[in-house]
Amino acid sequence: MYGLAIATGNTIQTENEFHDIQWTDLDFVLDSLKTLFRTYDIKAVKIGIVPSLVYLKEIVSVIEKRSPKTKIVWDTVLKSTTEFEFTTVENQSELIGILQQIDLITPNYNEILKLSDTKDAAEEMAQNLSKHCAVLLKGGHNPNQKGVDYLYVDTECAKLVGALAVTSDKHGSGCVLSSAIAANIALGHDILLASLKAKNYIEKYLNSNTTLLGYHHV
Repeated sequence: MYGLAIATGNTIQTENEFHDIQWTDLDFVLDSLKTLFRTYDIKAVKIGIVPSLVYLKEIVSVIEKRSPKTKIVWDTVLKSTTEFEFTTVENQSELIGILQQIDLITPNYNEILKLSDTKDAAEEMAQNLSKHCAVLLKGGHNPNQKGVDYLYVDTECAKLVGALAVTSDKHGSGCVLSSAIAANIALGHDILLASLKAKNYIEKYLNSNTTLLGYHHV
């Protein structure tokens, strides 16, 4: 399939360290979105790092207006692994309003705790947020079952267990996973099958070598 990209930010980073980011002007991002949607039939959009909920809300709004059938996946990267903070969630009602326009979010066990001011466990929070959109609670930081993901869709919960033993961590693996899910959704799979196929892809990526940067194989 074809993938198109709009950079919300230009980073200075290596595989080991995140140094800085220069955010892209929101109007430039929105104009880029409008241009691509005028030219292409876009089945799915994956959104990554954003500097604020307002920024995210505007992106989602343009997608909804231009193509209501386009599926939206938000990889809720709120801070880097080296503790650089991208987005803080200060307005819970604004967050819920955005989630109601999104098809899937993909937080890990650390990120989901920052999406709410409650003291609930990660699983309880995922269940509550799934009232608004599907939630894939990624298992890379699962304190009890590392690598086991849980997909919450409405009142249902599916346990996603990997087929391979993962031997190495990778920088940006969450981004790869959410992108793979969006790609599989664009190919016509439902969220559960798209997540399973993406999990299979990410396991091969994680096992592609022993460094923090992986290989992608067609």
